[in-house]
Amino acid sequence: MKKRLLILFTNIFVCMFFSATLIIAADMPEEIAMESDVYSTHKKPIIKFTHVKHAKDYSIACAECHHDYQDGKNIWKQGDAVLKCSGCHSGAKKPKDVEMSKAEAMKKYHYTAIHANCKGCHTALKKEGKDTGPTTCTKCHVK
Repeated sequence: MKKRLLILFTNIFVCMFFSATLIIAADMPEEIAMESDVYSTHKKPIIKFTHVKHAKDYSIACAECHHDYQDGKNIWKQGDAVLKCSGCHSGAKKPKDVEMSKAEAMKKYHYTAIHANCKGCHTALKKEGKDTGPTTCTKCHVK
């Protein structure tokens, strides 16, 4: 009897997990144009971010990209509001004559934050010898 209950609850849990995954995937856009209003003009073609592919196919947790840092900890969780990157990273690109750490530049400047997050992840995977996305300008910003 205990074994049957365990099997029943396991099956219910698995069904709930896959149902939740499908509901989350249904709410997420297939692709996102990484266009931002912090730039007066875009000098390179807009990147098309394959949102569903990263989340479902590559199993990248939402909080890897979506974040709300408080006291150095990401407190963003599934179901919280999703803001555009420019909501916090409101500067375009750090001027060359401005001195600040990379961490400070990531907080303030869109260019630094996007490149550190996206390109940084791809570069780390490449160093580990794993399949990855592009790591060069022309491979991301495709004409």
